[in-house]
Amino acid sequence: MKAAKNEEISFEQAMERLESIVAKLENGDVPLEAAIELFQEGMKLSQLCGGKLEQVESKIELLMETEQGFQKKPFAPSNDDKGE
Repeated sequence: MKAAKNEEISFEQAMERLESIVAKLENGDVPLEAAIELFQEGMKLSQLCGGKLEQVESKIELLMETEQGFQKKPFAPSNDDKGE
């Protein structure tokens, strides 16, 4: 799996592939060269998942700050709206 292709897959797809790789490596029936390739792919997928989680975390923090910003500002009618 190439890095460019990894960026196109969803978080869920990357996690499924990573779990598959871990299972194969834990099984121990993989030849050394294949194990190294799987390990490298797993590291790339791990980085991809970590990056996606950081992006989501940043979005959530921004949304929470925005929401808190709205809640912190008390409503105060302006003096211009007295109906004069």
